[in-house]
This record gives sequence, structure tokens and C-alpha cells, in this order.
Amino acid sequence: MQCWDNLINTLSCVLFLMGVSHLVRLPQAPYGRYLDLGLSSSSSMPRMMPARLAWFLQELPSLLVPLIMMTTTPNHTGSSLGTSLLLGTFCLHYFQRTFVYSVLMRGRPFPLRVMIEAGVFCSLNGFTQSHYLVHCAHYHPTWTSDTRFLIGSTLFLLGMAINVHSDYLLRNLRQPGEVVYKIPKGGLFRYVSGANYFGEIVEWFGYAMATWSLTTFSFAFCSMCFIGRRAVHHHRYYRETFHDYPRSRKALIPFIF
Repeated sequence: MQCWDNLINTLSCVLFLMGVSHLVRLPQAPYGRYLDLGLSSSSSMPRMMPARLAWFLQELPSLLVPLIMMTTTPNHTGSSLGTSLLLGTFCLHYFQRTFVYSVLMRGRPFPLRVMIEAGVFCSLNGFTQSHYLVHCAHYHPTWTSDTRFLIGSTLFLLGMAINVHSDYLLRNLRQPGEVVYKIPKGGLFRYVSGANYFGEIVEWFGYAMATWSLTTFSFAFCSMCFIGRRAVHHHRYYRETFHDYPRSRKALIPFIF
């Protein structure tokens, strides 16, 4: 398959625009603690899905599409080892989100509409990232020793470790069957309200640095806008809900913001 560069450039621009739209729109996506706000502004009760099933189904395309791309493209590793490693980091994140995070989570029922929207996004982004890396990117065989690859890959793994550890801390705040919200403690939650989001943002900007492309940077930017804004709203929620919430904590970036 040839590189559909015009399509990939268009989809990259769409990701940038989606990121900007997340920053300027007023309501939060109506799931989790913001579900009640979505219900209060709607005239009818939305169809709901079990949280674990919803997260599994919406995250799965981001893993499945790249795997299909790799297995149906002859000699896709021929360009360089770097291509396989870079696409592997993308798949590693979504393997964890699909088969680990979704199975272990203890969340509230999830709106079907939000799940479908997230699934469509994951499908399009999975295609964008995998098609770019498999068919458009050209990395020199020495790319795996390039400073950008080494620093970016390190940031990706560091961010993923922070994200997974923070999710573990959040998950263990609750007893089985419990859906109340409590003050998160431990790890980077000592410094920020959105430690899990901070870790994921570090992940994707590390991925963008390791791949060194507009396509991957557009995804990192879009992710930062969506979950970064959500972290700010979480921070506001914690401070308004818990009178003993640590005042020294920042919303997203330790000691800064």
C-alpha cells in the first residue's frame, strides 16, 4: 500500500482542531463524575453500558487497527527496526488500556453515545498513527541510537509507569462495588490532582519525540488538550468537594500548574 500522505495530513489537522475544540468548549464529556451534569442537561436518560465493557470496546480499535495494518502489510519492517519499535510503543499503551485497565477498573456505568464517539476516535487515530508509521515514515537504520528516539522512548516509558501507577492508586481508593470519590494519595498525587493524566501526556509527547513527526505530535497535542482540561476540572472538583484537600497541590504539572 502506498502512503496516503494527503489523507494523513488532513487527519493530523483534524486532531489539532479537535484539541483546540476541547480547550474552548464548556461542558466536560459526560462520564465518570460528570455524568450527573450530562443527565441534568438532557431530557431523557441515555443508554448505559457497564464501565468495563465500554472501556474495553472503545479502546480496542487503537490496538486492533495497528495490528491489522502490520499483519496485512508485506515486509512492513523492512524500512527499519525503528518503525516496529515505535508502533510497538503505541500498541503497548493500548494493550494495557484494553486488556488491563478496562478489566480492573471500578467505574460507574458508561453512556453508550460516549463509548461510540470514543471508539470512532480510537479507530481513526489508530489508522492515522499506524498508516503513517508503516507506509509513510522512513527511518534510517541508526534511528534507534538517535538522541530524539532515546529521549522520547524514555519519556514514553516513564509516562506510562506514572500513568499505570496512578491508575492503581485511584482504583484502590475504593472498595469493590464502591463508586464514591475520595482524595487520591501517594505517588505523584502528592503534587498534582491529575497524576494519571500527567503521566499519559508525558507518554504521548515522548512518543511524538521518538517518532519526530507532525502526525504523532498532533495526537499528543489532542490528548493534552482533552485530558489536561479534564485534570483541571478534577482539581476544581476536589477543592470544592473536600474542605481538607491539600492546597499545595497543583492541577496537572508538579509545582507549576
